[in-house]
Amino acid sequence: MKTVSIYYGNLFMSSDHKGDVEPAGRTPIGLFFFDTRFLSTWRLTVNGERLQTLSIDDLQYFESRFFLTPGQPTHYVDTDISVFRQRWTGDAFEEQVSVHNHSKQSMDVTIRLDVGADFAELLDVKHGNRRDRKTTTMIRDGVLTIRYERGVFVRETLITSSRPCQTDEGGMTFTTRIEPHSMWRTDLRVTTLLHAARSGDLRRARTSHVLRSRPEVRRELDHWVSGAPRLRTDYEPLEQAYERSVADLVALRYRGLNYRGYMPMAGMPWFMNLFGRDAIFSRMQALPFLPETCAPALHILALAQGARTDPFRGEEPGKILQELRYGESVAFNERPHSALYSAGDTTPLFVILLDEYERWTGDTQLVKDMRFEATQALDWIDRYADLVGNGYLWYTPQKSADGMVNQSWKCSAEGISFRDGRLPGYPQATCEMQGYVYDAKVRAARLARGVWGDPAYADRLEREAAELRERFNRDFWIEDRGYYAAALLDDGQQVDALTSNIGHLLWSGIVEPDRAERVVQHLMGPTLFSGWGIRTLATTEQRYNPIGYHTGTVWPFDNSIIAWGLRRYGFRHEAARVAAAVVGAARYFDGRLPEALAGYDSTLTKYPVLYASAEAPHATSAGAPLLLLRTLLGLEPYDDHLVVDPAVPEEMGQIELHDIPGRWGRLDALGRGQPNLERR
Repeated sequence: MKTVSIYYGNLFMSSDHKGDVEPAGRTPIGLFFFDTRFLSTWRLTVNGERLQTLSIDDLQYFESRFFLTPGQPTHYVDTDISVFRQRWTGDAFEEQVSVHNHSKQSMDVTIRLDVGADFAELLDVKHGNRRDRKTTTMIRDGVLTIRYERGVFVRETLITSSRPCQTDEGGMTFTTRIEPHSMWRTDLRVTTLLHAARSGDLRRARTSHVLRSRPEVRRELDHWVSGAPRLRTDYEPLEQAYERSVADLVALRYRGLNYRGYMPMAGMPWFMNLFGRDAIFSRMQALPFLPETCAPALHILALAQGARTDPFRGEEPGKILQELRYGESVAFNERPHSALYSAGDTTPLFVILLDEYERWTGDTQLVKDMRFEATQALDWIDRYADLVGNGYLWYTPQKSADGMVNQSWKCSAEGISFRDGRLPGYPQATCEMQGYVYDAKVRAARLARGVWGDPAYADRLEREAAELRERFNRDFWIEDRGYYAAALLDDGQQVDALTSNIGHLLWSGIVEPDRAERVVQHLMGPTLFSGWGIRTLATTEQRYNPIGYHTGTVWPFDNSIIAWGLRRYGFRHEAARVAAAVVGAARYFDGRLPEALAGYDSTLTKYPVLYASAEAPHATSAGAPLLLLRTLLGLEPYDDHLVVDPAVPEEMGQIELHDIPGRWGRLDALGRGQPNLERR
């Protein structure tokens, strides 16, 4: 079912195209808040008839409007009644229902709103699990309250109307007379309450202003968008993608129950929560444009850093969090997601983001404050992640992590494979993770020498990084094929599939310069490059599937990191080609890149094909156009200066980016399309 969604923070409402909500299997339809469904039924009828859609206005991420008419559609629409449903999210879910009489006579009209709340957990909806929850319904002073209670875990849905109505346990009925060419209207409000053991709403008890009123939401969006750099470009798809990306990244944030800062969310609908890897990548992508969103992400990841050994959650001292949820199964330790450490790459990526943040903003105080967390992260890599004892970062599956077997960004069961389709055993050391570790140690050495005042530690980190690079280029390189293995097994066997992961190695800088060109030839060759971007898995591999999650799809985030790596090694033309492909694809989605695209070749499809269950908006996909724009303009911080080295393809024309924030204050950058981009 295709849904219409609005959201603010992690309060989101998904309905069908009539604005109605009725449970539909694994479809995340309903009103959700902090991983719980507070409305599972929200169905409007007029005179006993269901409504049909005339049109829908997608106004903002927090607001939408439906234009409807009662009855079944016919060839000739001849009705005297139309219905408008306008809805918002902020500190609650609100819907304004207006019924219009277009006839010359007055009408007696009955409007019925059926409501229900099953308090299903979002993860249960995702996995198709069903629990029978006993709820109670109360009607008091015009307020319809549906309550679910399990020990100290209490959730309530409160529904009110601005118009008098007959309220029963199943909903609200309005009986009215509408005069000729007149309108009847009511304002509905749904409040979602999370109760603590001995207090009221958890949102009010532990934090201030978890959510916002509608005017505050508008002002907040305007504030962030107006503070971002201004883009002027001849290339309309880039302008559209840029504006959409900034708005989506601002929107994909929420305030937690025990943290006052804004926490980044990964994407709609399944990951409206903190997701460590996506938080790090999306903040890194957005640094030149929304640097203020980075520090809160670093703070919450530092606060949640592992401090003990807990196999149930995968926690280890120094390890960085991957996922944080609030549902019922989490509250009763039936799932480990209250603090889940199911990723091997978040820890080195945390150090990388810390350094990139300081390079861009000059905020040395934050780096000083997080010295302990950064050194603990590096210590985790050496003490806990090297399961085999040969200097690599390894991982094994976590049985308690809802089927999560791979701890790389390609976390699905088939995400890592041999060329012949076999799935490797464990432990595994994926290639890009070793690149992240290399980069983290190089960057941490810079911080140790320049900020922490510890040259001995810096020397040690640089030595370890150099040894890792030498060892990696010996063990992972497949000479007869000219690329790096996707992973290494503990017996030294190379997992030899050709994947997009090798592009991350360029970004990290672990690739030997004399091997870079062969790597790039594979990335830009027809087996990996589809015309819409670089596939996750080459078409020559046995498990290749253009609509497989990590086995042939094109991920915008993946491509943005690869393009950044191409620029690092001087492949300006190739980086621009990747940027043009991905940004060009965005035009077919109104500027909003989905989580993933199908891997079909662009010569076969006139437009990019959406991956079936792709999230949109998705934080790292929203960040992709921003990082690609940075790559096109060649923006790099150097001490207190901003280096601008544009490499813009001819078809994009001129690109101007004004008021780029950083340690230099605010500066402008200009790039003009060039017919022949060469290496530099």
